[in-house]
Amino acid sequence: MRRFTPEEWSGVAMLAVCVGIGAPVALGPIDPHIPLVAWLLVYAATLGAVVGTAINVDHPRVQSVTYAAAVVLSWCVLLTVPNPGMLAILLVVIAAFGCYVLGLRANLLVVALNSGVITVAWVLSGRDTADVLLSVGFYTMIQLAALLSVTALLREQRMRAELTEAHVELQATGALLEESTRTAERLRISRELHDLIGHQLTVLTLELEAARHRQGEAVQAHIERANDVARGLLADVRSTVSTLRTESSTDLATALRNVGRDVPGLDIGIEVAENVRADEEQTAALIRATQEVVTNTLKHAEARELWIDVTQDDEAIHLTAVDDGKGAPGVTPGNGLRGLAERFDALGGRVDCDGTSGFRVSARVPVR
Repeated sequence: MRRFTPEEWSGVAMLAVCVGIGAPVALGPIDPHIPLVAWLLVYAATLGAVVGTAINVDHPRVQSVTYAAAVVLSWCVLLTVPNPGMLAILLVVIAAFGCYVLGLRANLLVVALNSGVITVAWVLSGRDTADVLLSVGFYTMIQLAALLSVTALLREQRMRAELTEAHVELQATGALLEESTRTAERLRISRELHDLIGHQLTVLTLELEAARHRQGEAVQAHIERANDVARGLLADVRSTVSTLRTESSTDLATALRNVGRDVPGLDIGIEVAENVRADEEQTAALIRATQEVVTNTLKHAEARELWIDVTQDDEAIHLTAVDDGKGAPGVTPGNGLRGLAERFDALGGRVDCDGTSGFRVSARVPVR
């Protein structure tokens, strides 16, 4: 079960406050200008529009409509009671929610319109001019404070998200650079091995050629030297191949863990099976897949944990990534996932996504 984030708990608390400030009208001490049932329906619709604004972050058009409805309905709530009292707090909450929907200038316009509605509501309630001015100034300042605070918070969150994304990109690039360095080192080793094999094969050929032209005990001496050369050659090849294979598996695991290392706000577990053998292109694809998964989880999933497993069977190397976030029943791949799919397609593999429970990315690339 996904845990609520601090922002979500804050939203629940604000919703509870909005419900509480309507209690004096709902329970009878204050009679609205319209039938109580009608007022309660308008009030419930206002709260529903506020909730709709909060949950439709991924649907900007729907969010704009619900926010506009929340603004207009909140005015109706305030203007249909003889003594608004603390109901003006509802307008403060809605002004704060505007930061998620509108730009700063449009939000300032909403604050100005809200202040105008508060002025009309207080005048209609029969209060004197000083009380009206004091109340309107007070609620205007609270709206501005809430608006600017939430704006600053969202800006900090965006900057933090951009910094985290840059961190993941830097980690992935570093992992690829390390892999490239190791590849260059393996190439150097292979060249030295080639030189060594070439020398030993030359000696072996000369000994066998000499044996072919000899007879008697002289043949045996050449054959024994040729046998020694062949055994040494075989030992060198086995040792070098064994070392390179061991390095390949360890390097992949280390590279992937480096991509997910020290990512703020997300616990990442990465497991790479010991039998995984990936060449340079496959390693690069797996590193980029891990980077894309981590970045998308940070951006969209609202998850606390992410698990990435890399395994290999007789046919393919498999990468499976699952988070505990909100998921996405209708998966629409963005540029990142499309680019990732194209990268795996070029290697003869594929990428599948499933957002029904959390978000799952399954990638496979054939064994070479």
